[in-house]
Amino acid sequence: MTEHKDIATECKDIIIIGAGLTGLSTAYFLKKRGKNVLVVERMPRPGGTIQTLYEGGYSIETGPNTGSLANEEIVGLLEELKNCQLEIANKAANRRLIWKNGKLHALPGGILSGLFTPLFNWKDKFGILLEPFRKKGVDPDEPLAGLARRRLGQSFLDYAIDPFISGIYAGNPGELVTRYALPKLYTLEQSYGSFIKGAIAKSKEPKTEQQKKVSKAVFSVEGGLSNLVNALVEEIGAGNILLNVNPVVSEAGSGRYTLHLNGQEIKCSQVISTVGAHSLPELFPFVPETWMSKINNVRYAPVVQVAVSIPVEAVDKDDLRAFGALIPSKENRKILGILYPSICFKNRSPEGRALLSVFMGGMRHPEMLHLSDDKIGELVKEELRIIYRRPELEPQVLRISRHSHAIPQYEKNTGERIQAIAEFEKLYPGIIIAGNAIDGIGMAHRARQAESIVSQRLYRLLS
Repeated sequence: MTEHKDIATECKDIIIIGAGLTGLSTAYFLKKRGKNVLVVERMPRPGGTIQTLYEGGYSIETGPNTGSLANEEIVGLLEELKNCQLEIANKAANRRLIWKNGKLHALPGGILSGLFTPLFNWKDKFGILLEPFRKKGVDPDEPLAGLARRRLGQSFLDYAIDPFISGIYAGNPGELVTRYALPKLYTLEQSYGSFIKGAIAKSKEPKTEQQKKVSKAVFSVEGGLSNLVNALVEEIGAGNILLNVNPVVSEAGSGRYTLHLNGQEIKCSQVISTVGAHSLPELFPFVPETWMSKINNVRYAPVVQVAVSIPVEAVDKDDLRAFGALIPSKENRKILGILYPSICFKNRSPEGRALLSVFMGGMRHPEMLHLSDDKIGELVKEELRIIYRRPELEPQVLRISRHSHAIPQYEKNTGERIQAIAEFEKLYPGIIIAGNAIDGIGMAHRARQAESIVSQRLYRLLS
């Protein structure tokens, strides 16, 4: 990789803007097809928000901590990459904790535990038996809160759906639209009339050998997710990735474009943008504001992630034997949740210490982004003492990471955005707008979008 070189005379088939997971995966799939690709990135390193830091025996993720083996594309990518060893979270990751009334409770994993959990009221517990017989929704833009309340009941919304959405989107289930934020859940109801009937029907469908590998298991890679980035860079070729540049695209006529890079120019006919929607106006200044306002109409949840170390023996072992703990908004705490990377994966912390990733901010408390490091540290320590019921606990803050545009919110205007992007690409042939403003936010979604770009949206060029 290089920060600057003379690229004016070079010829590339395709320019990819953004070296996050979407951009790198797209470049990888294109290189497999023999295409000449240049990836440009304004940051001094590739990987976007993915970054693993190694400090004092800890492996600290400053961005995403894990992914899910949720589709064939991510499974295939991880199988193909060299020098990148998939690591599946251990069995503790199957256990999820929810904070309620001053204590952590395990989210039920079966009928018996579901019957006796204090998380849900008796009306909603027995109401689950009627879920297969309830009418399916008719509003395509129904928010997750409405769907959950209608099919499962208020207590399930408060102590399952709400914290779950907080953990994924750092968002508000009353604003996120089901068919965009959780499309599989929406499809279960619309196609089968019920979550339960749909899940049963899906489990009986025949699967190919590759589909059988889609386990939805939580994964990382050995040594941390930076090794996934390193493996992609190795396959793409470091010389095909240009860092520390500020790309700007202008029209050059006849379906061609000029990419301006720190005073240099390169002509190209294919540009793939994988940057955040908030960066699109600066990247494509020739696009009228009336168009751009429909394409980048995204609200982002700001997130503060705090890496914390605590002694393993200092808290109840059952409070650590899990993937993590989520805090429902109804409980009015100052954090969104906690992940337990050293509990789920090997060699993430020194012996006797637990590495935690504490999340703050989101749509619930966006003001947290602007607090000082000292104040954030104080709040995190206070919250952990309360949650683990240990006033004497002395958490050690290792690293604070701020992300002002962490997670896009798939709200009611998402449909307008999807349509505007499709129309934009017809109006400006050769430009593709990708990234996490559409098609999902997880690592599996990013791999699927990258493969789709190569196999479908660029099919004329690649055929």
